[in-house]
Amino acid sequence: MTETAHALGASGTFWELVERRAGLTPDRPFLIQDDRTLTFGELRSRGERVAAGLWEMGVRPGGVVAWQLPTRIETVLLSFALTRIGAVQSPVIPFYRDREVGFALRESKAEFFAVPGTWRGFDHTAMAGRLAAEQPPVVFEAYASLPDGDPSVLPPPPADGTAVRWIYWTSGTTSDPKGVLHTDRSLIAGGSCLAHALRLTADDTGSVAFPFAHVGGPDYAVMLLLYGFPAVLFEHFAMAHALAEYRRHGVTVAGGSTAFYSMFLTEQRKAPGRKVVPTLRLLAGGGAPKPPEIYHAVVREMGVQLTHGYGMTEVPMITMGTPDDTVEHLAQTEGRPPAGMEIRITDGEGKPLPHGTDGEVRLRGEAVCAGYLDPAATAAAFDAEGFLITGDIGHVRESGHLVLTGRLKDIIIRKGENISAKEIEDLLHRHPDVGDAAVIGLPDPERGELVCAVVEQPTGAAPLTLAQVTGYLRAEGLSVHKLPERLEVVAALPRNEALRKVLKYRLREQFA
Repeated sequence: MTETAHALGASGTFWELVERRAGLTPDRPFLIQDDRTLTFGELRSRGERVAAGLWEMGVRPGGVVAWQLPTRIETVLLSFALTRIGAVQSPVIPFYRDREVGFALRESKAEFFAVPGTWRGFDHTAMAGRLAAEQPPVVFEAYASLPDGDPSVLPPPPADGTAVRWIYWTSGTTSDPKGVLHTDRSLIAGGSCLAHALRLTADDTGSVAFPFAHVGGPDYAVMLLLYGFPAVLFEHFAMAHALAEYRRHGVTVAGGSTAFYSMFLTEQRKAPGRKVVPTLRLLAGGGAPKPPEIYHAVVREMGVQLTHGYGMTEVPMITMGTPDDTVEHLAQTEGRPPAGMEIRITDGEGKPLPHGTDGEVRLRGEAVCAGYLDPAATAAAFDAEGFLITGDIGHVRESGHLVLTGRLKDIIIRKGENISAKEIEDLLHRHPDVGDAAVIGLPDPERGELVCAVVEQPTGAAPLTLAQVTGYLRAEGLSVHKLPERLEVVAALPRNEALRKVLKYRLREQFA
């Protein structure tokens, strides 16, 4: 990281980071969307005017403001205006509906709720009206226009970066979501890790293809503020439109998650030998496991580097591959943690395990959340030494690189033998007639669980049979006791709307 970026990374609050970057490069672009640009100087000046408008509405330091907005320049301005006031903000993914949104409003005790009006055919204002009957926040629309006021009414910016000012929501795939508590410092630490790992410069142009309401939003914004380069925003990601914008604005860094890598590969394969985005030099992301074959295919066919990382709502950036890692490390690991992030691999009782031994991943460091809204959930999630218990399984190599081998709930127990779903998925991704794959355990009276492979096939592929799949896996060296006993071919795997992560619980419900 450059000396300037190091100094900026020492900022205690988001608004301090804005002030410093605006002072250094006020006229440099920060955000680009279609034909609009917001500079770093405008982020500061317009952000203060929006903050003043919010202040006149009654927003105060520590007050909770929920917002459910698409990825727009206005959304980022609103979020930073709230950091200027020192309010607590609760971003909600814009695709969530009454159940999830109502839960978030109730649990956070939101006093204000910003919505986009009618967006993509859904009336968010009407939904907010329904929900306000139960929990009455002040509802206001924040899409094309934002509150505006005179910055002279504002008190000084908040100075404490360790106060809880963010409530993010876990996906809630099997039960109600959990409200994850973050501070400015924890999110700045995560963004600093991302910035340092990717080795970007002021000459780069990034892109935000995922909802800014995701915890990766401020993560990415911190990186832009540290290095002073812009990002292209996409209100709703569609590959055809995105490619045109990537080319138009000379994007050098793109990505999001494994699903995005696959979409880029699909486009590249339509015109082999010609770079799908001429300026693109790096794909980067996280949020879901990366099969090694995806890494090799991106590098081989697209001619760009791919670095992948490991994060979660509770800890937005844990490890990240770096461009100068070895090919083997980039393909087979999740990268290394930054200074200040401790990774401990433990057995079921919390006892540390040596390098190279699989166990549960536990985390401690500045980027780790402050806990959950529910004190009982916080108590259950942290051990006696303050390590967050992730539920992920993996090991750390002597080099410090982390290898994830699954999640506790993704371990299939067949006749008393533990089977890693990820191991089988990685092999299936190499099969030419498999576009994507998810492996799940299904209840079985004789075995306890049986192994079920659920696959998407690429267009034009010959239909797969279970015999073909097991024969292929045998040839790849998979142990007999791990072979799938059931195959399901689906048109599309169910995914969430943020980072396109496969929702295995839906597959278990469908095929159990």
